[in-house]
Amino acid sequence: MSTPVSTTDQGGPATLTEVDVAIVGGGLVGASLAIALDPLGLRVALVESVAPLATSQPSFDDRTTALGNGTRRVFESLGLWASIAPQAAPIRRIHVSDAGRFGFARLSAQEQDIDAFGYVVTNRVIGAALRERLAGLARLDLRQPARVTAVGEAPQALELALEPGAQRLRARLVVAADGAHSVVRSAAGLEAGVEDYEQVAIVAHLRTAQPGDGTAYERFTPSGPIAVLPLQDGGHGVIWTLAPEAAQRALALGDADYLVQLQQAFGWRAGRFVHAGQRSAYPLRLTRAAQTTAARTVLVGNAAQALHPVAGQGFNLGLRDAATLAELLAERLAAAAPGSFDCGAPALLDEFAALRRADRDGVTRFTDNLVKLFGDERPGFGAARDLGLLLFDLSPTAKSALSRISWGFAGRTPRLARGVGVQP
Repeated sequence: MSTPVSTTDQGGPATLTEVDVAIVGGGLVGASLAIALDPLGLRVALVESVAPLATSQPSFDDRTTALGNGTRRVFESLGLWASIAPQAAPIRRIHVSDAGRFGFARLSAQEQDIDAFGYVVTNRVIGAALRERLAGLARLDLRQPARVTAVGEAPQALELALEPGAQRLRARLVVAADGAHSVVRSAAGLEAGVEDYEQVAIVAHLRTAQPGDGTAYERFTPSGPIAVLPLQDGGHGVIWTLAPEAAQRALALGDADYLVQLQQAFGWRAGRFVHAGQRSAYPLRLTRAAQTTAARTVLVGNAAQALHPVAGQGFNLGLRDAATLAELLAERLAAAAPGSFDCGAPALLDEFAALRRADRDGVTRFTDNLVKLFGDERPGFGAARDLGLLLFDLSPTAKSALSRISWGFAGRTPRLARGVGVQP
């Protein structure tokens, strides 16, 4: 359990709580990490700024997330998949095409001898499973809603000031899981490069005249990619990427006109679009921290790298960050003499960064290059791109390699993704 200590500050009486690990950010990655750490018996605090059932929780909204098979295995290992699976739509086929050109590529899970390439789930469903599990963790010190207002140094620890109230946490390790605009990352002095794609993703659920058949479509258009993903109820989750001005116009359309324009941009492969749900918009940027560790600080998920959604790899990559960190803490705890374990030791953080480097670099490059390759309209590039797609479509080896990306681009596969727990 966490250890409260009476103290005071300039604002009056305060409560200082000592923990081993403080996770800042209780979204999909941060909450998953808290659950993964529970068997270790460490004193863990989870700080989340949004109230549990608030409709403003950005991580648990109606956006869809494509969960790779490695992510499914992690959720199985954490005991979460049984709650998620009934509302998860398997991706049986993938269809990639280049609008206005001849290039296309098709992948079949059956041909790869797997049940599915992954599963499409709304963030709200994943969030509900995470919340239910967090509520049952007796050892977890859950601070929600609370936000970090300052980070300071303490002997062999960092100290977090929280609002509301005069709350303080002293942690041997602080995990930044607080997103692309991470407060913890800034406080640690870790710089992040930001590249604006000058695109906005318009996200919605829609229905077609006939229910979906498990095919995920990725159609590249001059304005950006359009993803049409299967949902468990037979509908589709749509991510339509547009330039900012065009996105504003699309958001202002009535449902009928929106469906007509989307149909014109996407085509008819998924059938006739007949009904659209609420639309939301999200600016698209690549945010990447130059380093993922600092003194007693580690970045995971979007705090480390926030990717374009084109290949659906962002959350899967972030969850592997969390799974690797949990595994490493378990290994070092098991090897340490009683009372000597330091979860924020520099050597441990250096090893984490090294373990994640190849996967992180590979997925980031893959996603960024995909966006830029299909956005390049210079003479000759379109024909070369489409030839590449057709060659890919004819190559079983290339298809097999692509189907394995959901397990990680490179480096060690976390134990949780191999169905093995992280008991010390």
